[in-house]
Order: sequence, then structure tokens, then C-alpha cells
Amino acid sequence: MKKLMLGNEAVARGLYEAGCSFVSSYPGTPSTEITEAVAKYNEVYAEWAPNEKVALESAFGASLAGKRSFCGMKHVGLNVAADPLFTISYTGVNGGLIIAVADDAGMHSSQNEQDSRHYAKASKIPMLEPSDSAEAIEFTKKAYEISEKFDTPVLLKMCTRVSHSQSIVEESERVESVKEYVKDGAKYIMMPGNAKRRHPVVEARAEALTAFAENDSVNRIEAGESREMGFVTSSTSYQYVKEVFGDKYPVLKLGMIWPMPVEKIRNFAETVNKVVVVEELDGFIEEHCRSIGVDVIGKELFSNIGELSQNLVAEKLGVETACGNKISDTIPPRPPVMCAGCPHRGLFYTLAKNKITVMGDIGCYTLGAVAPLGAIDSVICMGASVSGVHGFNKANGGATDGKTVAVIGDSTFMHSGITGLVNIAYNNSNSTVIIVDNSITGMTGHQQNPTTGMNLKGDPASKIDLESLCRAVGINRVRVVDPYDLKQCDAVIKEELAFDEPSVIISRRPCALLKYVKHNAPLKVDSDKCKSCKMCMKIGCPAISMTDGKAKIDATLCTGCGVCGQLCKFDALN
Repeated sequence: MKKLMLGNEAVARGLYEAGCSFVSSYPGTPSTEITEAVAKYNEVYAEWAPNEKVALESAFGASLAGKRSFCGMKHVGLNVAADPLFTISYTGVNGGLIIAVADDAGMHSSQNEQDSRHYAKASKIPMLEPSDSAEAIEFTKKAYEISEKFDTPVLLKMCTRVSHSQSIVEESERVESVKEYVKDGAKYIMMPGNAKRRHPVVEARAEALTAFAENDSVNRIEAGESREMGFVTSSTSYQYVKEVFGDKYPVLKLGMIWPMPVEKIRNFAETVNKVVVVEELDGFIEEHCRSIGVDVIGKELFSNIGELSQNLVAEKLGVETACGNKISDTIPPRPPVMCAGCPHRGLFYTLAKNKITVMGDIGCYTLGAVAPLGAIDSVICMGASVSGVHGFNKANGGATDGKTVAVIGDSTFMHSGITGLVNIAYNNSNSTVIIVDNSITGMTGHQQNPTTGMNLKGDPASKIDLESLCRAVGINRVRVVDPYDLKQCDAVIKEELAFDEPSVIISRRPCALLKYVKHNAPLKVDSDKCKSCKMCMKIGCPAISMTDGKAKIDATLCTGCGVCGQLCKFDALN
């Protein structure tokens, strides 16, 4: 049966059809929907793990048991999972193991735009790269075949445009696949003696995979009308080339992006006058082509910064009109902003008002960095706020102890903030950590986490007690505040910063967008009392604006949180 599917949904369908039994992931845009979609198939066990490292290690355990397994993450999540990734390359697998990584060229929802193809090369793990939803299903099933044939985990590289675009797929029936577990310490126990013997196996596997890449249809040559030039490309870049040029020029489409073929590329290059490599971010294909003696045109035309597009490909190659439509009108900018009623707003207002240095973290609360709040000084990666505040205060010899905090979300704290807090307690750092607990994983679309009391399927699950956990690692001072109560926030933050010992403040209020959250009636402005002081504008709420010199509240956006009313000295907002 044919259906229209998102790329991520198609990967999930491929997992189902290939007989995958176990899925463990951590949500991260643009990969999240893979795991959400596969969880709808009752034949597949699916879970959210606390972080990507745990997800990959869990998926490996399922593979070891003989079941086809999967874990998914975004590109920065692969950094977290890199430790087991490199060693699982040595052990190989029992049941097939796929690791999906979704890159975010253009940084639509990320703190960097690293190119995950380098991980495939560095870890010596094959990587497949679909260019649409149909290939997402096909390549997912092929990845399991490769995994079990070559005794290797397989990386499946998605990207924002493939993950979140739709195309036609054809569904097939599920095929069950289970292998027997046989104890094999020499293969699976990576102590030095065994690891030394496994390394030559990995190198031999790489050679066999290169031979596979030469002949398998995953890498295909598409004929063209003109031999003036030919393209070597992959993924969404392939779609741009085809949309601009159609069948005018030959194309070598690489579906296996590592290892890449050698003779197939050389032979293709001999059939055209010049070879153009079209790829996003780094010159990964370009570098390989040049290393095997093929002269190509690549990054001198296409930047290694940001996304490509049909129109950019056309422009760089001297084509006046691309097949895709080009928007001529300027689109008004829409800066990111915390939602109306967001529980983080009052906390960040309090921190900014008190001129406190804030080590920030990854989540929707990162928006506390933008105007008018401007309350965050640093954002690096998940968990870095907690470790960073420790280093910041220790390096300053106590001078910043009462003036600096870390802010981290509940899900991010479970992901990688706990170890930083252990470090604070263990090394007696006079640092204050604020956990903004909005009862959900907000930025990636409201996924459950170990602090919410529900699992991926929405069933009841063990709920981590943050207060008890913080005390258990050695933090004696643990306070809970309501971020809608500005006076309470201000008082507790000042009290904890004044004490000469580590402390944790839990800012607890559910996300305003959660379905079960009941909102108060929207506030109204008494224009006679409004003095146009614009104090209410300092919290950056999208429901508040100024019209004809007076504050105005959009009733369709306002949740009645009352934070703005606490700022008005003239009682004009009620």
C-alpha cells in the first residue's frame, strides 16, 4: 500500500518491516519523530533513555541478545554516544544494530552544524544516507542486512530536510528476525588483549565494505543527456541537483556515504568533462574524490556553512531559473521567543534584575538569552551549565560565588546534569544550580523523561524525585519555588546565593502548552491606570504590546499567569 510519509516516519516503518524489536533513543530535533512513530507499532519495544550514550548501550545490549535494535539521536547527541560507538565498532553485533543520526545544517534547532559523516570515517562504521522517504524505508532495511552480513553497527544519516519532508512510500509486511546469543568473550569483552585482536577484523571489514560499495545498487549512476559535466552527490543535495537540472547531466548518487567506492567514482569521472561535487557542510565527498586522484569542483562553489537549496545550486552553476519557486518578497523576521505563560520567564526576569551571571543550558529555556531578558551568559552543550558554574566559581577563588548560577531543565539535568552536580558536591563548590522543572521535555515537542512519571507510550513509570536525588548526591540545601511568584523567586535566589555552600533551587511549574494545564482568565489593561512605563514589556511576553502609548494584552495568547501584573506598580493589569 502506498502512503505519504515524513522521512522520519519512513525510517520507523523500515524498522518495523525489518523486524526491529528494540528501540532506545533520546529526543532531539530533527530525529525525534522516528522513535515516536515506531512506538506506535506494538511489535516493537520503544523507550526514551536518559541520554544518547545510555540509548546506544541499551540498543547494543538488545543486539547482543540477538534482536534487531535501533537508537536515534540528533548530531550533537552522537557526541554523547561516541564512547560506546567507537568500541561497538570493534565488537561488532549479533542482531543487526542501526544508529540513526539527524544532522541540522542551517542550525534550525541546534548549537552547531557539525557534519556527522566524519564519525562514520573515524569509527570505521558504514553510513547510509537516504534522500527521500522511499529510500528511508529501503535503506533502513538494507542497513540491517549490512549490519548482520558484515558484523557491524550501521549509521543511518538523516538531515532536517529529509527527516521533515514528505514523499510517497510503499509499505510491506514485517519480517521477524532473531539470532541466538552465544557467549563469546574474545569478541565482546573489550579488554586490551581482545581489542588488539579485533582491530585487524575492523580493517578487513572496511575493505570488504568498500568492495560492497563498488557494486551494490545503494550507489547508482543516473545517465544524462550531456557529458559537459557530471555530479557526485547524496542526500538532500541530490534532490536539489535533480530539481535544477533534471536528466540533463549524469549523476553518481551515493547512498552509502562511508566507505565510498573508488573505482566507481573514477570510472564515472572518465565519462564526463568535469566532475562537480554537491554536498552540504564539509567537503567530505570532495576530499575522498581528490584522495583517489579524481579532480573535482566543490567547495570553491558551495560553502561549508549552512544549507544548500535549489536556487543556490542553480546560482552557483550559472543557471538563471531553478525548478523550485523563489520567494521574491522579504519575509518579516520572527525572532524566537518563550511562549506566553512560559514558567521560565519570571525566573529569568528575576536573575536579570539582580544582575546575576547565568551559565545556561540546552532547552527552550535557552531563550532566556534573548532580548529583552538577556539573562544568560553562556550555552555550550547539555549539562555544561552545571559543570561550568563550578569551574567559573572555583577559578575566581570565591569572588563570584554569590553572583553566579547554573540554569538547567529537568530533562537535561537527567541527561547530563547529575554528574556535574556530583562534582559540585564532591569538590565542595559554593555554587547554586537552578533546575527549571516544567514537567516535560519541552524543546523537542513534549516528550516524557524520568522526572515526569510516564514513559514513551504514556504509561505510568517510576518518577525521579529531584529533591531527594539532589540531597542523595550531597546537596543539603534544596529549595522549591514557583516561577510565577516573583517575590518568592527573588527572595530564595538571594538567600541561596548568600549561603557559603552548594545549593539547588527547583523552579517548578508545568509548561503552559501541556494539555492538562488549566489557564486563568486573560488579564486586561486598565488604560486609565496605565502610565506607559513599559515595565510589563521587560519580560518579553508575546501577549503584551504597546498600542497608542498604552499596554495592550492579546487575550488569544494570554494564559493569565499574572507575572506581568506583579511588575505593574500602578495596578493597571488585572
